[in-house]
Amino acid sequence: MAGSEKWKMPPAAKVYEALGALGDGRVTLIDETRASVTSSDGAKTYSVEVSADGREISSNDNASYWQGYLGYPGIAVLLARGFHHSPPEIIKALTGVPWKELNRRFRNDYAKTIAEVEARMTAQGHDPAAVRAEVKSVMGALARLAPIRGARRAPAR
Repeated sequence: MAGSEKWKMPPAAKVYEALGALGDGRVTLIDETRASVTSSDGAKTYSVEVSADGREISSNDNASYWQGYLGYPGIAVLLARGFHHSPPEIIKALTGVPWKELNRRFRNDYAKTIAEVEARMTAQGHDPAAVRAEVKSVMGALARLAPIRGARRAPAR
C-alpha cells in the first residue's frame, strides 16, 4: 500500500456502525494487515488492509470508495486491532442493529438513523449519552491518528 492522501473524517454514524460490527462479531482479522468485515445484513463482505503502523488503510466499502472518508469497515478493523478500546457495555448497546435497513429507510439521513438507534438503545436499557460520548472519543482518536488512504479498490458487490 502506498498512499499519502489523508482520509476525510467520517460522519459519527460510521463509528456507531463500526462499534456495532464489533459487537455482532462481523470483523475477522485474517493476518497482521488484512481483515474482512461482513455487512449488517450479511449480503456483502468488505476487505480492509491496514499498514503495520496502523496509519495507512485501504477498504472497499462504498463510503471509502465514493465519499472519501474512512467507512465503518476500516474503523471497525482499527478498533479490533486495538487502536482504541471501547467499553464492552458501549459495544453491547450497538449489537444487533440492522444498519443497512435503517440507512435505507431513512435515505442515508444519519441523524434520523442515529435517533432510531438511540430509541432502541433506551428501550433496551442502554445509555445513549454514554454511547455518544464514546463515539466522540473514537472520533478524536481517529483525528489524532489522521489515517492515510491506501490503494483504492472498487466497492464490494
